[in-house]
Amino acid sequence: MALIVKKSRIPGAGKGLFTDKPLKKDAKIIQYRGEEIGWGEYQKRVKRDEDGYLFYFNKKRCVDAFHTPQYKARYANDANGFTRKKGLKNNSQYEIFGDKCFVVATRDIKAGEEIYTDYTKDYWDSMNYNHKLKKRQEKAAETIRDKKKK
Repeated sequence: MALIVKKSRIPGAGKGLFTDKPLKKDAKIIQYRGEEIGWGEYQKRVKRDEDGYLFYFNKKRCVDAFHTPQYKARYANDANGFTRKKGLKNNSQYEIFGDKCFVVATRDIKAGEEIYTDYTKDYWDSMNYNHKLKKRQEKAAETIRDKKKK
């Protein structure tokens, strides 16, 4: 089986992960790999806008794929994300086996299909919070700039 990274079918999602062979339900598609760090280090990366590709095991162990684009699992998008396309549904999920995380098929997946995996409600709650926070910060900075112009 070969996994291919190319433009996602989800509008605005960037790249996506596709399979060139059919996959059976419960198949381990790919291991989620990246740099192993702790939660404290991840928080520092968030402040530098170097986030968005984290798998959290616990506070001492996270896998961050932000700086490792060679690891393809990071390209599996969530069909239930910010931008949705009618008819697209998640077909996999993250599962932990021992000390490793894998993307695992939740149904049979046809050759040529994009791999969509559930990022979880906690992930999207965090993303929504951060998005709103960033908008508030941008609005506050704009207000300050407007006051300085006057």
